[in-house]
Amino acid sequence: MEKVYNSVPKVDYFFMGGSSTFSIRFPEDLAAPGVQVVERKLVFRTPYGESPIMKLFEVDGKLVLTTKMHGRRLGVSRADSSRQVFWVAREAGVKRILAEGGAGAINHLLELRDLILCHDYIDLSLRRDVELGGPHLLVMRDPVCPQLRELLYEVAAAQIRAKGDGRRLFRRGIYAVTDGRHWESRAEVQMLKQMGADVVGQSLCPEVYLAREIGACYGRIDMIVNYAEGIVEDWKHEDLKDIFYNEAHFIGQIMLEALRRVDLNRTCQCADLKKPTLLVDREYAEG
Repeated sequence: MEKVYNSVPKVDYFFMGGSSTFSIRFPEDLAAPGVQVVERKLVFRTPYGESPIMKLFEVDGKLVLTTKMHGRRLGVSRADSSRQVFWVAREAGVKRILAEGGAGAINHLLELRDLILCHDYIDLSLRRDVELGGPHLLVMRDPVCPQLRELLYEVAAAQIRAKGDGRRLFRRGIYAVTDGRHWESRAEVQMLKQMGADVVGQSLCPEVYLAREIGACYGRIDMIVNYAEGIVEDWKHEDLKDIFYNEAHFIGQIMLEALRRVDLNRTCQCADLKKPTLLVDREYAEG
């Protein structure tokens, strides 16, 4: 049984593990130089329940907190999982969040194992009230940090060249967010396509909202793991399984190299896109 901690260590960086690295122990299985685990099985007490299990590790002297699969686990709602993770990140003082995931292709030009750095989203989930509280207005004009997106593009492009398998990398795209846990129907996918979505997934939101709320930059890369229903061809479980187990090291290497290179020198506006709300209690009281 894990010990539950009341205090959170101060850390500038957070790695949000998703489905693309779920099948490995990140970062241990990469056996990379300059990387060591400081502490495993960290659980923190939050106002929303106990946090998911986290790990503290070091990359070239840089401390990083991480959790697997966006903090999701059985018996805890996805909304509470997100609140727990981002409450911990806020208490830690996290400034930079790097995330990865798997997405379904809606744009028929996308192929399995392509990598995409989505720059915007369409939120069709029912989790829009997931917040940590506080009187503020979140400006979502650049939900994914342009600076971190460029960093991930440079790192991923270099890794693809080194691998030499011809896979493609896209530096922009629209991510449609749905609730799950089921996947979308053909009719739903056609609706998303008409709305302009390139890919579909279940985790970009509320993470971009919560990152903005705590003043952190959020950067993310997704691998195409299936064709959405009605796109190109029916997806195959064998393909999904192969990607799940055999691409994890590749994505892990991209994320670890990005963590090596990321710093706190911001050229973005992310920290300035949370504004005070004008909807204050006094106005309600006056009627």
